[in-house]
Amino acid sequence: MKFKAEIDVMPLDALLDPQGKAVTNGMKSIGLPEITGVRVGRHIRLFIDASSMEEAEAKVEEACKKLLANQIMESYTFVLSAE
Repeated sequence: MKFKAEIDVMPLDALLDPQGKAVTNGMKSIGLPEITGVRVGRHIRLFIDASSMEEAEAKVEEACKKLLANQIMESYTFVLSAE
């Protein structure tokens, strides 16, 4: 079976986010001062060949932990669906 994973990787809340701060400041300069607290992360889409949803989930977890997210500085969430 083929599965699709939609993964979001974000900086941990306890850490500074220079990109998010720059975007927040940019909101003020374009007349949107009510938008605050911007955090900038990454969105990753990938496809997995696996025999079950559980196997696909395990493969996505492994990919996130070993390559896609730096767990010291980032958190991740994902949604898995059958294709």
